[in-house]
Amino acid sequence: MRVATLAHETDFDGWRRAARDFRSAGVRPGEAIFRVGAGDGGLFDEVAPVPVEASVFSVPKAFVDLAQNVILHRSEDRFDLMYRLLWRLADEPDLMRVGSDIDVADAFERAKNVSRASHKMKAFVRFRLAEDVLGEAWIAWFEPAHRVVEKTAPFFARRFATMRWSILTPDGSAFWDTRDLTFGPPATRVMAPAEDEIEEFWKTYYASTFNPARLKTKTMQGEMPKRYWKNLPEAQLIPELVAQSALRTESMVAAPMPEPNPRLAKTLSRITRDQAWEEGFVPSSLEELGQAVQGCRRCPLWRDATQGVCGEGPRRAKLMIVGEQPGDQEDLAGRPFVGPAGQVLDAVLEEAGIEREDVFVTNAVRHFKHEPRGKRRIHQTPTTSEITACRWWLNAERAFVKPKVILTLGGTAALGVLNRKVAVTKERGQPIGLSDATALLTVHPSYLLRIPDRAAAETERGRFVDDLKKVRSLL
Repeated sequence: MRVATLAHETDFDGWRRAARDFRSAGVRPGEAIFRVGAGDGGLFDEVAPVPVEASVFSVPKAFVDLAQNVILHRSEDRFDLMYRLLWRLADEPDLMRVGSDIDVADAFERAKNVSRASHKMKAFVRFRLAEDVLGEAWIAWFEPAHRVVEKTAPFFARRFATMRWSILTPDGSAFWDTRDLTFGPPATRVMAPAEDEIEEFWKTYYASTFNPARLKTKTMQGEMPKRYWKNLPEAQLIPELVAQSALRTESMVAAPMPEPNPRLAKTLSRITRDQAWEEGFVPSSLEELGQAVQGCRRCPLWRDATQGVCGEGPRRAKLMIVGEQPGDQEDLAGRPFVGPAGQVLDAVLEEAGIEREDVFVTNAVRHFKHEPRGKRRIHQTPTTSEITACRWWLNAERAFVKPKVILTLGGTAALGVLNRKVAVTKERGQPIGLSDATALLTVHPSYLLRIPDRAAAETERGRFVDDLKKVRSLL
């Protein structure tokens, strides 16, 4: 027997070097042993061989990618399985394409299990607030089905880029300080906080979104396996919510239908769903305009949105800020700029010396255009025809507010205001005379949130503040 010692359970580079040496020395599968750590040698074990001259062969990239995932599986024989495939590839170069082969199928199944464990980690990690010498930190304890901490940690670094966090697991730990991602030794559950003050709010939110009428217990447990429940705060509520689901469903069915909003019903009664608004509807106020948008059918976007979202702000605001469209949070709240981009806008307005309460904020498009992706709704950019269809609403708001200056955020907003396509980077910060106001173009604040490089993000934020200061000088 030939023995190779690997540094740790996920030592892919160590396994690859040893497997290459074994293959070059002609060590057959079954005679090669891959051992993690020093361990105790067997009576007939020999040290790993020194490679000898042998025919050189290459392996497909698909094998390397597969091996990197299979190595993360918890099975004891994973190293042996991948070496067996490596040995066979010399004589069977197309082996990785034979899905019916027992070794190939086994390897792909283990890689699939690893990918599933990585996905579950993204879904079921729960951070809790803690304090350390540097201040506020977020710590999570998680027990993955397979050794996927290093594979999955970059997702959390991107998702929570501005938050200092640690993910502790029995296999190892990941740490993010808002700049560098590092890894540490295994941890225990007692190293992570057991609860925090935000947890009760999360439980209340989870319970309020639990729909008993759509409950399918087997499907739920398939997506949220019980092995993860012990580390999920909301899991404490699940047994009771499931037990009460039948009674809650009956009460929901028996409850009388709520009365429609009388003001909205009165507005909608004056129009037909397919009527052209310019021809048949004349709003008397911004409030009536905001109600009437709920019946808009000028483009298909209303079908997938929760509600239409008009602007808000003073009736005679000197400054109107026009964004692209409602985002996920705006679609749910029915108000513009209440999500992450709105928070950036609020901060920059304050830095530029402009009061948010003095500004009328709105969007070029009234409904949230998105693509469902799992449980998330991914933003999509409106088309020219959709922007054109919504211009009637924007022009109606301009007629009511009569702003002195209109700031457009991004290309969609500029198209809605100027009725022409523009290159924001070329016309940014240059006053543009309109018949009723002066327009100024800049980027959308969501652009600042997408810049991965911290220094570049700070530079672009400074330019955004400068644009807002130009707006203030025009008022």
